[in-house]
Amino acid sequence: MLKRIVTIQDVSCFGKCSLTVALPILSAMGLETAIIPTAVLSTHTGGFTGYTFRDLTDDISAISNHWNKLELDFDGIYTGYLGSIEQVKIVANFFDTFKSDNTMIVVDPVMGDAGKMYPGFKAEFADEMKKLCSKADVIVPNMTEVSFLLGVPYTEEYDETYVKDMLKRLTDLGCPVAVITGVCYGDGMHGAVAYDKRTDKFFSSFMPHINCAMHGTGDIFSSALSGSIVKNGSLQEALDTAVAFTVKSIEATLPDKDKYWYGVSFEKCLGMLTE
Repeated sequence: MLKRIVTIQDVSCFGKCSLTVALPILSAMGLETAIIPTAVLSTHTGGFTGYTFRDLTDDISAISNHWNKLELDFDGIYTGYLGSIEQVKIVANFFDTFKSDNTMIVVDPVMGDAGKMYPGFKAEFADEMKKLCSKADVIVPNMTEVSFLLGVPYTEEYDETYVKDMLKRLTDLGCPVAVITGVCYGDGMHGAVAYDKRTDKFFSSFMPHINCAMHGTGDIFSSALSGSIVKNGSLQEALDTAVAFTVKSIEATLPDKDKYWYGVSFEKCLGMLTE
């Protein structure tokens, strides 16, 4: 019997991010995947101009209410980009409605990158995202989002001790497991580090760093991680799967990186997830 996951984030119709990568990745992993789109954009916002945007905030609660009447249940709930404080509050209510003892909630607290918040976000958004993280089983911030969640200065110079301290502080928000993505200690390796507060154990997965920034890799990582976790994989297995799939997807894009500047050719690697 297939496990069922719902992912809540925007749809960028062209550009390989958000739901356009989450749905195929989760489906390839053998999960029945439902979606709640929070907005529809003609393209993603990274490098494109003149894109269309339709806010779907009012539809989220309507979808939730219909599903509740149908008595649907989910083995996993995975959230990505949420565009406003109102959407975060609505999703928090969705958690309360559909959370059961068998539901794993993964929150990717998408707020920014490279030390800066994405356009349209303010400090109040981070405060509301903290509350959403407190309801999650697993949160998946990058180093920029760590700084916003914990109110610490953003830094690109850190060591293992610093990362472990940040992970422990993240679980103090209320989530039992925290994963920091994009960790690089300057040793030529790049990956992710996790902490499980329930067992007081750390986990990590690294592969050789590829010096090429590509759009959508965070969504790819979080989707693969969420899928593995919901399928009852161990935290270490989930990290290994997500890191390897992200790196292999980047490697598959390198020969045509100028043509596919707007996203990563993850499609070439989906077979990795079906094995």
